[in-house]
Amino acid sequence: MLNFYPGPSKVYPDVRHFMQEAYDEGFLGTPHRGDQFVQLSRATVALLKRKINIPQDYYIFFTSSATECWEILIQSLTTSKSYHIYNGSFGEKWHEYAKRIRPKAEGLKFDVNEAMPVEQLAIGSDTELICITQSETANGTQVSNSSIITLQNRYRDKLIAVDATSSMAGLNLKMMKADIWFASVQKCFGLPSGLAVMACSPRAIFRAKQKADRAHYNSLLFMYEKMLNYQTTYTPNVLDIYLLRRVLENRPTVKLLDEELTERANNLYTFFSEFSDFKLLVENEEVRSKTVLALQGSERLIDELKKRAMHHDIRLGNGYGEWQRNTFRIANFPAILDEEFEELKRFFLHYYG
Repeated sequence: MLNFYPGPSKVYPDVRHFMQEAYDEGFLGTPHRGDQFVQLSRATVALLKRKINIPQDYYIFFTSSATECWEILIQSLTTSKSYHIYNGSFGEKWHEYAKRIRPKAEGLKFDVNEAMPVEQLAIGSDTELICITQSETANGTQVSNSSIITLQNRYRDKLIAVDATSSMAGLNLKMMKADIWFASVQKCFGLPSGLAVMACSPRAIFRAKQKADRAHYNSLLFMYEKMLNYQTTYTPNVLDIYLLRRVLENRPTVKLLDEELTERANNLYTFFSEFSDFKLLVENEEVRSKTVLALQGSERLIDELKKRAMHHDIRLGNGYGEWQRNTFRIANFPAILDEEFEELKRFFLHYYG
């Protein structure tokens, strides 16, 4: 089966062997307060900083999912409200979830063919946290590094949090330009679901100390204190952390992966722009995601296309949110091989060329 689903997506083939080795080395039953886990956690943190370009003074945490990170950040870093800038379903969901915790949370929705409208923002002084989605999985858009830099320059007194679920570990993100970055591992990390990585600046930790929220098992201050000893506040997904360490050991740096994914994304966009039965959902090349492609067509065509692809052992991503019925999505993640994309192209040329 060729898996182009945008999450959970294809895992690295080596994961199969790493799982066996995790069992053989005793990690599946190791105490999460013991030395074996602490050494694993320490090594994984070091590899994350080195391989995906996380600043050395940022603190790294393990959570269950990117969705959990939404909750952690709102409850631990805000007392009044957050401000959410989004153009798709996942950014909007983050805003809606924030309002359940802080009813005053505000949001601004922009069009899929627009760059993030930083110059048009009017964020009030009582806003403590600005939340953006770097790669919107629902529609195949992304926010550029330059837009994030402009946002930081304009709002230096605010913390900035970035959901990078479909781009972290694939794109060379300028992480020093925001205070919090997080992602689940079932996309560009090429791992099974059930784990997320969150990186926080010293400024974010200072804010957590000021707020001093300890009401939850996943309060950021509580997590910070535990990770000073490379431990977690709860019994973590030790297997996924082990797999993360093993995969990172064998992967090139994110700078090289970014170059490869960008080249492949450009090739795919050129390829799919030639078809008449469907079109690229995002018309503005400047805001197209490098890691998730979204293509639009009639509901009947999309339904037939996905079924035909499955018949040929090709799994395409369903549409999502307001584009659920008239789009399909294709992941461009590091674990997917160039040869698999060549086979995907042959399928489309045969039936729709």
